[in-house]
Amino acid sequence: MRKPVLVAIGSLVVIMGVVFTLQGVGLIGGSAMTGSTLWAILGPIIALLGIALIVVGLRGRTNN
Repeated sequence: MRKPVLVAIGSLVVIMGVVFTLQGVGLIGGSAMTGSTLWAILGPIIALLGIALIVVGLRGRTNN
């Protein structure tokens, strides 16, 4: 059951990272993050962490 949870959490983290990136570069407005260089840099890093969680969830050990 751990694998699907990691994949789900990783997917949410990737989506958050993409949204943060788009807000940081100014493509999504209406937030204090809009147009902020900090979020344009942190967004892709957060998305990569989400991808890492997905990979760990998909490559987890099987108990045979």
